[in-house]
Formats: sequence, structure tokens, C-alpha cells
Amino acid sequence: MTEAMATTAHPHIGPAWTMTPGTRPDRYASALTSGANVALVDLEDSVAADAKDTARRGARAFFAQDGGLCILGIRINALATRDGIKDLAALAAYPRKPDLILLPKTESARDIHLLSAVLDTPAYTPDLFALIETPRAIDHLPEILTAPRLSGVVFGSADYSLELGTGTGWEAMRHARHTIANCCAAAGLMAIDTPFFDLHDLDGLIAEARRAKEIGFHGKGAIHPRHLPHITEVFRPTDEEIAEARAVVAAAEQSGDHITSVDGRMRGTPFFARARRLLASIGERPEQPK
Repeated sequence: MTEAMATTAHPHIGPAWTMTPGTRPDRYASALTSGANVALVDLEDSVAADAKDTARRGARAFFAQDGGLCILGIRINALATRDGIKDLAALAAYPRKPDLILLPKTESARDIHLLSAVLDTPAYTPDLFALIETPRAIDHLPEILTAPRLSGVVFGSADYSLELGTGTGWEAMRHARHTIANCCAAAGLMAIDTPFFDLHDLDGLIAEARRAKEIGFHGKGAIHPRHLPHITEVFRPTDEEIAEARAVVAAAEQSGDHITSVDGRMRGTPFFARARRLLASIGERPEQPK
């Protein structure tokens, strides 16, 4: 994966993700005005087994809405389940289809291949995200990320911690998070962090989101709309980061991309690339050196 490819992977997908149960059509409209960049309707964990058919039918209305700048997506059931197969058949018949599909229990590239083989048409190629939530998926992650139709990965700590027999705290999830961030960076794909499960601990949410950003995640799920503005704020470049990036790019251009110093700190090729990437993410595209 080249630097240029890594910097441009799916820039249209923002950092703040939310999810609404398919059985709650009364919440569909509010999901679009919640401040989320990606709004998912859920057919999986938030829907009881005896309500799957109802959610599957009702989710059609979610995509009948005008999402505006909000990407509308769906979390289907795992493909190894009967409900997952029913979900694929239902999606193929939706008059207006999801922009993004999140596949739970992804454990191989074949899962992504199957999903795209069933749903892709010449006029429809949604963004496909793998929900990584099992130890097997972590072990097989480099192979999973070879799927050519994959747009990125979402970490699911609840199911992962269940299989490990641990809590969902940072230390218990450290290995999984670092593996996901590293493998996604190597593949040039997005990595979205698991939600923070304490509804009222906003300081804890902000601290965890900052740590996720520091190790390479591009966004985070939210369990409640009140979490969304904090996630957006954390993952948005700060004024200080933008000012520093502009200074680094200016120094790079002045030095002809040779090693130099900015505010007493050595800066070279990796720092130049990072600064240009940050400015590109906010719509500034400095000229590359000839």
C-alpha cells in the first residue's frame, strides 16, 4: 500500500457512527439529525430473535429517508446464520439500498467475497465493513483485509471480551485494538473503534476516544446521541494540529523535501507526509514537490 493510497482511503466516511434498532422506526428520523456521520439500522444484536422478520421489513423505511451528508448503512446478521441469509435476500429487494453494510462475526476474506457476490451489481457497490469481534478474527485479520471490496473494519469489544472472558476496559482490549489499527494502516483501510459503554461518563468517553485516535483509529461508535459530538471533536484535527501541519508543509516545500527543523524539532519525509495527509483531510491540498 503506497503512501498516496493510504491517504485517500474512503475520505467521505466520517468518524462518528451510531446505530438504531430495526424495530424502532420511531427513531429513524432522529438518527439522521443526531450529528452522526454514519447512521446504521441494526438487524442483529439489538433485535430479539422473534423480531428479526419485523426489523428486516421495517428497515426499508430507514433507507427511504434523505440522509443528506449522513451515510445510511445497515448491520445485518452473520452470514453463517439463517437470519443472515434472509437479510441478504431482503437487501437485494430493497427499492433504495444501504450506502454501507456492516458484517458481524467476520472471520475470513471469504465472508466479504460472499457479501459482495450476492449484493454487488454494475449500479450498486456499497461500502463493506467487517465487524471484528472474535479472537479468530484478530488472528486472521491480515487475510481478512485482502478482500478487495473491503472498505474498513469496526472493532466490536463486547463479543470479543465475552469470548476472552474479560471486561471491555482498555488494557483487556489493548492487543485487539493495536492489531486492528496496525493491520488497517498496512492495508490502507479505515479502522473504527468500539463504542464506550458507560452512557453518562463523558470524560471516560473522551479519554478512550483520544487513546484510540493516538494508536491509529479513524472514528468510534456511539451508544447514545450525546456521545456523538464528543467523538466528532476528538477525531477532528485541532487548530493546533492544523497550524503545525501547515508549518511542516511550508518547511518541506522550502527545503525541497529535505530533512529540516520546525520549532526546534527535526522533521523529515514521514512528518511531511503526515502533515500533507492532515491538510488533505480538511480540504487543503498542498502541492507535492516536483
